[in-house]
This record gives sequence, C-alpha cells and structure tokens, in this order.
Amino acid sequence: MNPRVLLLNSFNAALAAADPLRVVSLHLASVSSRALAVKQHEGCIRDRIRNHVGGRTLVVGAGKAAAAMAQAVEIYWPQEMPLSGIVLTRYGHGLPLARIRLIEAGHPLPDESGEQGARAILAEIEKLGAGDFLLCLLSGGGSSLLSVPATGISLDDLRDVTTQLLRSGAAIQEINTVRKHLSATAGGRLAASSRAPVLALIISDVTGDDPTHIASGPCAPDPTTFSDALAILEHYKIDASAAVTETLRAGVEGRLRETPKPGDTVFDRVENRVIATAHASLVAAAEYFCAQGIPAVVLGDSVTGEAREVAKVFAAMTKEVRQHGQPWKLPVALISGGETTVTLRENEQGCKKSGRGGRNTEFLLSLAIELNGAANIYALACDTDGIDGTENNAGALITPDSLRRATERRMNPSSLLTCNNAYAFFEALGDLVTTGPTRTNVNDYRVILIL
Repeated sequence: MNPRVLLLNSFNAALAAADPLRVVSLHLASVSSRALAVKQHEGCIRDRIRNHVGGRTLVVGAGKAAAAMAQAVEIYWPQEMPLSGIVLTRYGHGLPLARIRLIEAGHPLPDESGEQGARAILAEIEKLGAGDFLLCLLSGGGSSLLSVPATGISLDDLRDVTTQLLRSGAAIQEINTVRKHLSATAGGRLAASSRAPVLALIISDVTGDDPTHIASGPCAPDPTTFSDALAILEHYKIDASAAVTETLRAGVEGRLRETPKPGDTVFDRVENRVIATAHASLVAAAEYFCAQGIPAVVLGDSVTGEAREVAKVFAAMTKEVRQHGQPWKLPVALISGGETTVTLRENEQGCKKSGRGGRNTEFLLSLAIELNGAANIYALACDTDGIDGTENNAGALITPDSLRRATERRMNPSSLLTCNNAYAFFEALGDLVTTGPTRTNVNDYRVILIL
C-alpha cells in the first residue's frame, strides 16, 4: 500500500478510537424509562445516576469535543427523562443539538461569547439542589472556552496573559496553573459551586491524563497554588497587567481563597472519569499497522519539549533503525503522542516576524532536515483536534523527497524553520493534512514509517 495512505489511515484509526460518539456511548445507554444505565463494564456509573434521576439533570461542558459529547448524551439519554444544559465549543466545531444549548466561543484565547456562556453555566449550576445531578463534559480547549475571570480581572487581562504564555514555550500544565488562579471556574471551582453530585466525563488532551490539567480541571482538586502561578509568570518573564499581578500576590498573602485542594470534602460528591486518552488512540493506530503486516511500536503518549529539538532525537533513533536494524527490525512504524511546544522567534536571527505553523509542522520540518532525504522514511504528525496551532490544517507529512521538492521550489528549509514558518514549507509541497474539526482532542499523533 502507498506509504502516504498508510500514514493517513493510521491517523484515522487514532481518531476513531477517540470519537466522542463511541466513547460516551460506552458510559451512557438508555435501558428503561425510569433510569439511565450504562453497559456492563468495569466502573459503570449506573448506580450513581440512578440515585439522582428523580431530580433535575443538568449537562454542562466545554472543549473542542463538547458538541460531539453532548450529541452522544442526547442520543443515549431516554427521551422521556428531563435533560437540559449548556456546552461551549470552539467556533466552527458545533453540531446540531436538540435538548442542550450550544454556544461557540473563542479558542485559544477567551472571548466575550465564552465568558457569557460560562456565566450562564454557573447560573444554572447554582440552581441545583442536593437531589439533582450535574453531568460535565470536558475536553481540551475548555480552559479558554470556560473563562470567567476572577474578581478584579478583566477578560482583556486574561487574554493578554494567555497570549504571552502561549508564545513563551511554557508547558500546558504551567499555563493552566496560571489560568486556574485567574478564573472563577477552573481548578475545581466549577464542581465546588454545585450542591448536586457531579460526574465529569473527560477526553484527555494532556500528558499523564490527570483531570486537574484537562481544561484546567474545573471539577478536579487543584494541587497548585497562587505562588506556583506567580513563579511561572516570573520564570517566563510574562509582562502581566497590574490586576493579574495583584490578584496572584493577594492569593499568595492569603487575602484570596485558594482553589479547592485534594482532600477537600467538596470532592466527596464529585467523580472525574477519563473516557478517552492519547494512549488508546496510539494503540489503535498500532493495531492498524499490524493488520497491514507492518510491526508497530508505541513509544509513549507523553512526549514533550521544544518541537524542533524533539525531532532531532526522533531523527537519531530513526537513523539507527534504518541503518542497523536496532532496536527494531524493518519495516516498522514508530508511533508517539504528547504535546511539544514552540517558542516563537520573531525579531530574532533575522526574522522580521514569525511565520505560520504549529508544533506538528515544526516537528516535521526539523525531522526532514535531520533525515536529509534518507530513503524509505515517511512521517506524519497531526493534532487530533484537526488544528495544528492556530492554522487550518491538522498537521502534515514528509516523504524521502520532501527536501528535494522544496529545493526545486527555491525554498530554504532551515530558514523557514528558524522563523517558525513550517506551514509555508508544507503548503508549497502540497503535504498539509487538512481534516477540518474532528470534534475530539487527545493531543498529537506522530508516526515515523521506516520501510
């Protein structure tokens, strides 16, 4: 089979494993007009929900997968049982919903639509009583979409500090630590606002799959502190507004209440359940390759670091396999996930401004340069949400002749990499991978196919 087709089909297999309609259906299935049950499998939530079906059930959510998750709930929730709610998703990621209100809002930067939607969610949660039930649908992107600035902070303050952090190369866990302490919903505060029992169904887009880091953990205990948030701003030299700095310092000095911590009794009525992970998607892709007669190795779902530097490590590994058959014989597919970072280098090294491209295209361009046209090596890197950074592509792919074709078009790959302009490289070659919104998000998918 054509190597390009193999790469693209493996990505589709990874996406299918994280399809919200599939993973939510494993947890919700209507079996009677009086109760909601789930299929018999480990950790079912049937009894938990049955205890509360007599009251109101409110569905709230935020993230790139929120619309598809809400649609799945509507499909599997009995029509005769009351159901209402509000979910927030990124512009262009919506789906038709009948019983749950859908609001599209800004991502990766929060906007007024998201703030208004989040405030509406809080208002509905505050109406719940102990006999009601709160079902939260959370996925990557929820940090931006579910944005209610803390008292004393404006939406512009939050947008500004988020912009700087995203451009700094900070890890998502660090960015979310700051956002938790500048938000009225993150860091467990959403769950804390509910008197009703809470179940959060979560699609993970972060390494380690810890609910506290996914969508900034609105229903999870927060082990981080105001001091941690302030230290992150200082470490990355973030020029935050006076309002942001004062809020964090007030928290450090004990003048503001901390986020709810592990062990807080509020979480006695809260369950966080991760229902889709990067690892499951990587395994699904590996199974696809094996079905094609190509052995596959899952290298891990927690790869982090600067994208261009991570690519150098992967290139060295690939060369060892290609030249010496160590530690794996040919052919083989090397599969990995996780979330690398990109530090923008505008106004540096002759770059008038930063170019276009996300972490996956930057990874691939650096990989192509390091491999330097080595024969029989193909690679793909895509974000499972269908968006590489802020671009309209999921990622891209490289072939053994990528550099040669670029040279024929008079492109300088090294210069493009220096100025974070990987998108231009792959656009010119026709090697961008464009899926449109996938309405799921389990972080990045990378595969290097060595034949």
